[in-house]
Amino acid sequence: MIYTTYFAKLKDMPGRVVPISICGKAPKGYKGLQYKSLAPKWEFFQKWKENGDNEFYTRCFKEQVLASLNPKEVEKLLYWMSAGRDVALVCYEKPGDFCHRHLVADWLNENGIAVKEWEYSQ
Repeated sequence: MIYTTYFAKLKDMPGRVVPISICGKAPKGYKGLQYKSLAPKWEFFQKWKENGDNEFYTRCFKEQVLASLNPKEVEKLLYWMSAGRDVALVCYEKPGDFCHRHLVADWLNENGIAVKEWEYSQ
């Protein structure tokens, strides 16, 4: 299974789920796996920080990041990275906040790959 979550909750993540950062820059102290091909591009990320335009960000993320990737190949690579275990795609924002990990999850789900936000009562 592929989950999404945020860095602040990794301390509660069970060992059977392998966290993989999908950020341009993971926080200091994070020593886990990273898959930067799913990270936003610096240029549009900085512009979004200035203007807060989520539609602009979503369009740029889809055009500049997701369009160049094959979802089935991404899935295979994630499971290879995790040695076949469950994966948690990790970013900074809380579940209800706008975040590219939700765009990634939607893209994977739309392509037949099940992804959901990790629920910490699991």
